[in-house]
Amino acid sequence: MTEALRNFIAGEWVGATDATQDINPSNTNDVIGLYPRASVADTESAIAAAKAAFPAWSRSTPQERYEIMNKISIEILARREEIGRMLSREEGKTLAEGIGETVRAGQIFAFFAGEALRLMGETVPSVRPGVGVEMTREAVGVVGLITPWNFPVAIPAWKIAPALTHGNCVVFKPADLVPGTAHLLSEIIAKSGIPSGVFNLVNGRGTVVGETLLRHKDVQAISFTGSVNTGRRVALAAVEASPMKKVQLEMGGKNPLVVLDDADLKIAVECAVNGAFFSTGQRCTASSRIIVTEGIHDRFVAAMIERLKGITVDDALKAGTHIGPVVDRNQLETDLKYIETGKREGGNLVFGGEVLTRDTPGFYLSPALFTDVPNSATIAREEIFGPVASVTRVKDYDEALAVANDTEFGLSSGICTTSLKYATHYKRNSEAGMVMVNLPTAGVDYHVPFGGRKGSSYGPREQGAYAKEFYTTVKTAYTLA
Repeated sequence: MTEALRNFIAGEWVGATDATQDINPSNTNDVIGLYPRASVADTESAIAAAKAAFPAWSRSTPQERYEIMNKISIEILARREEIGRMLSREEGKTLAEGIGETVRAGQIFAFFAGEALRLMGETVPSVRPGVGVEMTREAVGVVGLITPWNFPVAIPAWKIAPALTHGNCVVFKPADLVPGTAHLLSEIIAKSGIPSGVFNLVNGRGTVVGETLLRHKDVQAISFTGSVNTGRRVALAAVEASPMKKVQLEMGGKNPLVVLDDADLKIAVECAVNGAFFSTGQRCTASSRIIVTEGIHDRFVAAMIERLKGITVDDALKAGTHIGPVVDRNQLETDLKYIETGKREGGNLVFGGEVLTRDTPGFYLSPALFTDVPNSATIAREEIFGPVASVTRVKDYDEALAVANDTEFGLSSGICTTSLKYATHYKRNSEAGMVMVNLPTAGVDYHVPFGGRKGSSYGPREQGAYAKEFYTTVKTAYTLA
């Protein structure tokens, strides 16, 4: 029988009146499990539990929080194979990517274990005689965390870990498509010795769980990762709520990779293939716009096609697979519509873009590469979130930089060049939150800030020491000596 799992509320695993199937995108005959869809009442119970737990948890010692975060990290790493396999089975990443992402989640919890001991304040003299001033950081309160399906353990980790480390209580709403990975992570947190109510898992629809978190008076902050349109609605709801909520949004990208005439061709091709197509292109940092100067353009495109011919698209758990399936039928249909739009608008589809048949029924799509794509084309403007990339030919570096910055997004940006002059100029002048030189646009370290500009991000950065800007609030206290 298909296993029916539960939500985690107030320290207990509880069922729900509604449930949804979790389907393997590599094999649609494989039903991974049944997962609860929480009601408004369930969500309110989780919020109430978090509110009740907050006074004690926010005043717990750094040592207590360190030990719990460290224990979670150790257990995630010990179960990396199990979690990574679940991740790949339900999301479609290759097994190597699934295990790698799980390791990253363990590293994130380890980093924030240390952050529990590194949170400092300041003491300064007042301009008034005999008065002292202290600036300290305190937990925000109950935090709602809404996470996407494309990184089902890493993104929850980089939200949950700093929230708990800094003394907040959490209501975690994972994406509908990846409940199994969220359940395994929550199971580890539940067994870590964390007090009842401090951490709560509530699966369910965004229109039910998400809306309740956004509107509820006892939720002080919302951290959301997802689409631009949903992110805007989250921001508006957070401002309209009474009281207003602190909000942090990560909303995607349309990331450029510039390839100059002097680039190392092999490095440039590997950066482009990795950035655009690995993880099935389902990364907000994917380099879906490849901007190539005319001197290297033809050689680069030819080398890209040859490299893509060696890519294997198959079951995420099968040895030798380089790219797994698209996450579900809706995303596959979206990708195919963009491919048709690209062709209709005059783009030259030089490789891929075809639905593939494999041993098991799944959502398999060959990586699609377009050339002759102006930066005004739909596929160069809108985030596709699939294995589709466009190549735009430009005259020189100046035009490449202008085209790279001509976008509503500003998350990640890359350049392939052997010129220190151009690399230095690009790092300074690229309108993105993260810039890569001779590296894929996707992939950042866990101890540094993650986030973008323009339509990609809103609010404080995620990850690293910068996470405290969102998960704490500053208090200024005066004392007359």
